Amino acid sequence: MMDHLWAGWRIPYILADDDERTKGIDPELTLFEGIEQSGLDDSVTYILWRGERCFALLNAYPYTSGHLMVLPKKGVENLEDLDSDTYVELFEGVRMGIQAVKAEYQPDGVNMGMNLGRASGAGVPNHIHVHVLPRWAGDTNFMTSLAETRVLPESLDDTWKRLRSAWPTD
Repeated sequence: MMDHLWAGWRIPYILADDDERTKGIDPELTLFEGIEQSGLDDSVTYILWRGERCFALLNAYPYTSGHLMVLPKKGVENLEDLDSDTYVELFEGVRMGIQAVKAEYQPDGVNMGMNLGRASGAGVPNHIHVHVLPRWAGDTNFMTSLAETRVLPESLDDTWKRLRSAWPTD
């Protein structure tokens, strides 16, 4: 049976309340469209890169330090709904994200994936996104294995600074 670690600081994210990045979002926009169009500084929204059709940002509640997401600027539910140019830029962004993660974190591997639809585990099913996160051979330690708890050794601000500076310019 999994024990629960109290994390009251997560409730604003769950309720989309008191999160500066989501205040005043047009209800017609997806969460990610609202963040991208918020007009807030990228250091506040944790946006790492902006392309013509896609962008990358940190996962606000990461599985590990360096966990980022690449997504189209316009929310769509299905990968097959993307036009060809957006599809190509999305995966160019994924490649750049993997390059930045590898350059900055030197992981033993990288997980990359998508959860398409609520049944697959998508937390924001109306806006597809590709997860990119570094992995290390020893990242399943006693905290994860015995306590079923992850310890993140770095703040989102520090992660954003590291990955933003490591993001490829081409």
